[in-house]
Amino acid sequence: MLESYTNLLARWRYGIIILTLMIVAIAASGAQRLKFSSDYRVFFGEDNPQLMAFDDLQKTYTKNDNILILLAPDNQNIYTQEFLKALSELTEKSWQVPYSSRVDSITNYQHTEAEEDDLIVEDLVLDADELSQDDLKKIKQVTMNEPLLKNRLVSLKGNVAAVNINIELPENPDQEVQKIVKFVRDMTHEFGTKHPELKIYITGVLMMNNAFTESAIKDMKSLIPLMFLIVILVLSFLLRSFYGTFSTLLVIILSIVTAMGIAGWLNILLTPPAMSSITVIMTLAVADSVHVLITFFHQINDGHEKFNAMKESIRINMQPIFLTSLTTAIGFLTMNFSDVPPFRDLGNIVSLGVLGAFVFSIFSLPAIMMIFPVKTSPEQNQTNIYMENLGQFVVNNHNKLLIIMSMVVIILVMFLPQNELNDQYVKYFDKSIKFRTDSDFADKNLNGLYYAQYSIPSHEAGGINNFEYLTNLEKLSNWLSKQPEVTHVNTITDMMKRLNKNLHADDESWYKLPEERVMAAQYLLLYEMSLPFGLDLTNQINLDKSSSLLTATLRNLKTQEMIDFEKRVQSWMDQNTPSLKAQGTGTTMMFANIGIRNIKSMLSATTIALFCISFILIFALRSVKIGLISMIPNLVPAGMAFGLWGIISGEIGLALSVVVGMTLGIVVDDTVHFLSKYLRARRELNLNSEEAVKYAFSTVGTALLVTSIVLIAGFCILSLSSFKLNSEMGIVTAITISFALIADFLLLPPILMKLKGKI
Repeated sequence: MLESYTNLLARWRYGIIILTLMIVAIAASGAQRLKFSSDYRVFFGEDNPQLMAFDDLQKTYTKNDNILILLAPDNQNIYTQEFLKALSELTEKSWQVPYSSRVDSITNYQHTEAEEDDLIVEDLVLDADELSQDDLKKIKQVTMNEPLLKNRLVSLKGNVAAVNINIELPENPDQEVQKIVKFVRDMTHEFGTKHPELKIYITGVLMMNNAFTESAIKDMKSLIPLMFLIVILVLSFLLRSFYGTFSTLLVIILSIVTAMGIAGWLNILLTPPAMSSITVIMTLAVADSVHVLITFFHQINDGHEKFNAMKESIRINMQPIFLTSLTTAIGFLTMNFSDVPPFRDLGNIVSLGVLGAFVFSIFSLPAIMMIFPVKTSPEQNQTNIYMENLGQFVVNNHNKLLIIMSMVVIILVMFLPQNELNDQYVKYFDKSIKFRTDSDFADKNLNGLYYAQYSIPSHEAGGINNFEYLTNLEKLSNWLSKQPEVTHVNTITDMMKRLNKNLHADDESWYKLPEERVMAAQYLLLYEMSLPFGLDLTNQINLDKSSSLLTATLRNLKTQEMIDFEKRVQSWMDQNTPSLKAQGTGTTMMFANIGIRNIKSMLSATTIALFCISFILIFALRSVKIGLISMIPNLVPAGMAFGLWGIISGEIGLALSVVVGMTLGIVVDDTVHFLSKYLRARRELNLNSEEAVKYAFSTVGTALLVTSIVLIAGFCILSLSSFKLNSEMGIVTAITISFALIADFLLLPPILMKLKGKI
């Protein structure tokens, strides 16, 4: 059957090339349907409980998608006429931001005062041009004593002030986010040119959304060209053939184009993790072509005619290439168990690319090489000599190597418990992305993007005016304010106390919660009627006034710190305010829980993948013993890699939760190719175990080295990504593949030589 297949390739080589291009063109036409999503919500599935809770919260209160602009004057003092005038100007301009629903700063803060029997509600800063020193002192006194302002819109040191813009995004926000960010950047650039004495920093949820897009574009411009350059250099050096290098690059390009085109037809959204599939496919597509070409060139150098050389290469490599493509695809398809949709998309796109690479390597590549002239290359024989020498070394020292490698594995695996789940979504971006540096400044000087929100129920319409409700809410607020993680607490109790004082002639002794429900309701109604358009209380109180929103702004916490904080909050509520029981939600809570959920789901996925791959290998290699032994070099590399990671970092984030399942399919490749050559030597050539190991090294060792170098280089380049999920995935995968090569060269052969009897 294989002979008929190779005859077909030789006879119809031009037609095969034309057919390949036609198929790729049809698949590639789907690329025009591809859309990039910059919404952080894409990291959560529709059934994610934290996302559903967050959506319910945003349906109840005003959405908190925001942009936060921080101003830092060079003189470190915001309480000057010049600065407050500039801040007022920026506050007014910010209302022009597309889809803005609310703008807050200390200048338009609705300050309340009593004037005889009237409640006066007006902007804290009026007529900034005419502010006197007494006015400035009063403004400072208010901002430093008002819980709704300090550490939220003004720093305690008085060196930073902020303008917060709430955005009400439309149904399909991706394109609109970029327009909004561009508008804000143009606005602040113009403002900064007019006020060079002010440093401007921009953060917020929408800026984080936009950072996903900027990071992906940055990677595409830098990493993909770099990867192509590395592949060309490595292949040129190791293959020593221009046409071999060209053909392999063609297979890579066809695989990428096909995978991305089919992704378009499947309506897969492009996100930073999904975009990394291009680099991953680029590295994986090399392997199949290299195995075909290495054997092909080896046959040419042994004096075989071009057609017969390719025929023998396909005969030897068809089964292992099919098996490695299948197992690699299975490894990446396990990412469909992930709770993170972008990782599912990454797995599906790469699987398409891997299967495409298989087809192009055994169908199109041979046809292309049949057209080009091929010459013998002494340098290729030299590389085989190195592999033969390595094989001899392994055979001569197999007992020592088995002991040494076993000790290395055990030592590294012992460090596995050093790893812990920790993530900070602001730090998903490195400092080359402006959002990251601006967010770090905000976290250090004011507050960051981390917060926990609680919709506190009263269990009856108008119940938020009850004295008991307000008292318990204040107890919770006071307790939260004392927690080391909390930088600011925003709740209606501070407003209620201020109104109570105002309506008692600003007597400080009345700065307390109103005890009568009717009085509290009247205060609230009077205040709401005095508020200007856009500054109402829908961001804190629901429509029937049965619940209010408490927001605790936090310093940038790691995953475990966030989870521990929430457990502490729930425990305190159970003991002190059981009637006000509410679960924390918000972006921070969502990202804190997704890592744990993803690890649990991926452990199940990896177990299934291991079972499937082991069954396939046992069936394909026709040996239960060999199939079970293959599990050792397939599992050991991931254990070693995460053990080393425990020494280097010790923090496992969202990206690393999918690495074991993903790399399982990759590291199997080398094991399959080595075992297939080993078994061929034992079964077809009747060689003993030692000679079979040397045969495997001489026939497939070079190909394993070439493919591993390309894979390691590819994932090392991915580690240069400005997006942490991609970079960490690249680092640990590169380490895993490195250990896989070492295990296949120095651990697997000694184990095989310990086998006795038939296999």
